[in-house]
Amino acid sequence: MAILEFNTVSKGFGEGTQHKQVLRDIDLKVAEGEFLVLLGFSGTGKTTLINLMAGLETPSAGSVTFKGRPIEGPGPERGVIFQNYSLMPWLTVAQNVELALSSVFPKMPKAERRETVAKYVKMVGLSHAAARRPAELSGGMRQRVNVARALAMNPEVLLLDEPLSALDALTRANLADEIEGIWQEDRKTCVLITNDVDEAIILADRIIALNPDGTLGREFRVSLPRPRERTAMNHDETFKRLRAEVTNYLMDVGIAAKAEGKTILPDIQPVHFLPKAQADIQQGLREDRYLEFSALHKIYPTPKGPLTVVEDFNLNLDKGEFISLIGHSGCGKSTVLTMTAGLNSISRGAIKLDGKAVMDADPERAVVFQSPSLFPWLSARENCAIGVDKVYPRASRQERQDVVDHYLERVGLADAMDRPASEMSNGMRQRVGIARAFALSPKLLLLDEPFGMLDSLTRWELQEVLMEVWSRTKVTAVCVTHDVDEAILLADRVVMMTNGPQATIGKVMKVDLPRPRTRKALLEHPDYYLYREQLLSFLEEYEHGRDPRKAAAAPAPTQARSSEAA
Repeated sequence: MAILEFNTVSKGFGEGTQHKQVLRDIDLKVAEGEFLVLLGFSGTGKTTLINLMAGLETPSAGSVTFKGRPIEGPGPERGVIFQNYSLMPWLTVAQNVELALSSVFPKMPKAERRETVAKYVKMVGLSHAAARRPAELSGGMRQRVNVARALAMNPEVLLLDEPLSALDALTRANLADEIEGIWQEDRKTCVLITNDVDEAIILADRIIALNPDGTLGREFRVSLPRPRERTAMNHDETFKRLRAEVTNYLMDVGIAAKAEGKTILPDIQPVHFLPKAQADIQQGLREDRYLEFSALHKIYPTPKGPLTVVEDFNLNLDKGEFISLIGHSGCGKSTVLTMTAGLNSISRGAIKLDGKAVMDADPERAVVFQSPSLFPWLSARENCAIGVDKVYPRASRQERQDVVDHYLERVGLADAMDRPASEMSNGMRQRVGIARAFALSPKLLLLDEPFGMLDSLTRWELQEVLMEVWSRTKVTAVCVTHDVDEAILLADRVVMMTNGPQATIGKVMKVDLPRPRTRKALLEHPDYYLYREQLLSFLEEYEHGRDPRKAAAAPAPTQARSSEAA
């Protein structure tokens, strides 16, 4: 008998014209001891499904049962770990865990309760921080408290509602490994919802995709032996095949659903010339050593003395080159980018663009941030037009409008140019940000994790939009990312940074893959996983803070080192 079972379950919200159907005719059985992953994108009903399991929602039709009995509300036998950690800010780590334990086992002796708290705090690696309060913890540490709290209640089923999505890539991978280790030790039944394909394959016995219409999609059995080490998976043909199958399925059903009644990317004939205003501004640019970083340093004063965040960063880019900058959180990636944008002062060294030193912010260096900063009361067209008048002072009003409309069309907003930013989704607002950057006809495009806040499908979609528009302009670009696949997909070279403080370039990898690139084609290319392995190996090597100065003394890698990149 299944421990959790859905029988023809449907769930909707609202009434009349406001009614929205979220889940439709769900039939699902979860076996005892199974690790099930429900994989889907935003709006597919994943959270609603797990709320039904937790007893936080009731079905509109059908039934949800636990061990054959209807679920009528929350219960301690079903522990939930949410995406957003709800800790009591005035309590310590140990006290937050103990509070949950006391609510479930009020008669547990005090000594036993403290032993139980210590056991689970240790299990998630927080013994050293047991007396700290949430404000003193990183995001990853706070989520670990959530895990310890749920485990301490000794539930029969652990329900995980995208618990890792707000974390950086390294913390996310480490915590996923810990969750798998805990599951293997206790063999509790686990149900995880996520939009991350790699995370799903690493953790699951079985993956079920959720379709955009609220129905269950294709089921994928994961037969890979455990433990599943991420770097080793790059050599596993079963992993590669499964990864391609799951990714392609999600792209096919997701993009098809989004394309209905919407302009994803207009099928228009490309212009064979830039608008005259743009053509004029692109004259006279040098080709080689177009962007130069020379002995770049960033040093901040602190009460304990100067703190060097970035040290001796040396790199040259040719005109039209696309660089991905990757490394662990805190390695100075965004610091390099903001210095290049003129938004952060240079402590030592120099940055030159087209032979001229970078001093202050200038529209010749367009920046697309993780969160698009649009004026909510202005339309897409009006937001995109900001700055265009200054960049094209000699152009006619119609020429400037042509520039704006051209790029809004290219990012798939031909039918939404006059929609206010306040009525747009995150993905649409980021499209406006990309169009606005290109409309400035910059000498340099700077992207600071531009897709980091988006779900996987929107991220995949916009990566291809960015590549399509970039292929027309060939603007020199630097993209900061922590996503290995994104780095390879976009770049001519991937620049890997060592850990901070005193972060510098550890390795530069040339990506010799044909353009134009698509995610599907990349997954099928024989060299793709070789590039992926190099990046994962580098990140793994620096995971525990290897000293960059020792790395500099090590033998040169096969790919170009920072000195060779110049």
